[in-house]
Amino acid sequence: MSEASQTFVSFQDKWQQNKKLAFDETLKVGSDIFSWILTRNGFSSETELQEYLAPKKRILDAGCGNGRVTALLHKYASESAEMVGIDLTAAEVARENLASYPRVSIAQGDLLGDLSEIGLFDFIYCQEVLHHTSDPRAAFLNLCQRLVPEGEIAIYVYKIKAPLREYADDFVRDRLSGLPYENAMVAMRQVTELGRVLSALEAKVTVPDVDILGIEGGTYEVQRLIYHFFLKCFWNPELDAEANAAINYDWYHPQLCTRHTLSEVEEWFAAAGLSISHRCVDHYGITVRGQRRV
Repeated sequence: MSEASQTFVSFQDKWQQNKKLAFDETLKVGSDIFSWILTRNGFSSETELQEYLAPKKRILDAGCGNGRVTALLHKYASESAEMVGIDLTAAEVARENLASYPRVSIAQGDLLGDLSEIGLFDFIYCQEVLHHTSDPRAAFLNLCQRLVPEGEIAIYVYKIKAPLREYADDFVRDRLSGLPYENAMVAMRQVTELGRVLSALEAKVTVPDVDILGIEGGTYEVQRLIYHFFLKCFWNPELDAEANAAINYDWYHPQLCTRHTLSEVEEWFAAAGLSISHRCVDHYGITVRGQRRV
């Protein structure tokens, strides 16, 4: 099976088994997921997000998954704004979850394919998606063709992490990728339990810079120290154990899972003729927003 086919199956299984994954938490003001989405995109509050979206007439959630961020954008956009979601593996799940939302349509499609039928947009949100395509740069440039003059696109891609974290992630991914969903979830439940136990310590540790291992000195919760620099063992107490395991599955099971640098992403924006208006690099990824030049 090709990497692209394996990744398709990974996400198809994930969304079919977890149709409402993180949906309510994404919409809940103050939740970790809600706050992470706003913060990495440069918004300090839901009011700022609402003010940003107010003039946008057509908004695209590219790679919408189960529609949770489509719902978030719908909530804070203008009452007259048209929302479109597109996803290769979860379009039916998103349609089901968003059936009661007015002015929302969902299309099935590949971000590397012909997107002309969905039209043009004032704002495109494409986050946690491009790194799962076979050519993230090409998919990004393809999406940029869907922007109106002065339209904006905001993307998030995984960053290259500390070397031991990269090694451990690839080690687990290599052993997990060939397993069917339920077998893979057995392993992910164990990784998730490790994250839960470390989080339950509620202990902090102060460490020095360790340049050779890519460790930034500072004070960390023990679970976050491991998570940032050694092994993704996601745990969010706002979610149940199975949802946490599904999020770890989302990281480890898909074979297409590229990691990037800020300079690389900035080159994509330059190639598309976009001016960058926002950058954010955290321990997990790179968020950049840019506007099409007139």
